[in-house]
Amino acid sequence: MLLKTGLLPILCCLLLGLATAAARPPATTIYLVRHAEKDLTPGLADPPLTPGGEARAQLLARHLAKRHPAALFTTDTRRTRATLAPLAQATGLTPEVYSAREPAALAGRLQQQYAGKTVVVVGHSNTLLPLLAALGVAPLPAEIRDEEYNYLFKVTLRAGQPARLIMSRYGAAPQAASAGGLK
Repeated sequence: MLLKTGLLPILCCLLLGLATAAARPPATTIYLVRHAEKDLTPGLADPPLTPGGEARAQLLARHLAKRHPAALFTTDTRRTRATLAPLAQATGLTPEVYSAREPAALAGRLQQQYAGKTVVVVGHSNTLLPLLAALGVAPLPAEIRDEEYNYLFKVTLRAGQPARLIMSRYGAAPQAASAGGLK
């Protein structure tokens, strides 16, 4: 009966598709973002976010909480921790501090401990590109300018395939510029 109706070939294709999907491990998804707008008052060693930066952090939380991250990572600065705080509250996750000076160590950890999961990393304009490189992204964006706070990088990792980068933006274009050190 199945042969006469042509359902047998369709059933075989469906079963083959299910077997192929089951054999392929799930992708690891890593969202990388620069901290939100920081206070530019001269002389602040570890500046807080501006009100605009706090609003951007809330927007980021609304956007990424739907992605159900398994872990959150931040550098040990006030502005990165504050950028991640609304997402941490929304997900109930405790952010882990990483060293921006060791991008290969974080990349290896993400690939090993969070394979098949979603992770969010907050860094700086001058630390995200080395981390993207350590994750195997090529080619890299030329730069993240001091006044750019609204990039959202999505890296997808699958075993045996090159890293895939999707760059997008979230929120309004920022107006402020920053200078010096970890940006």
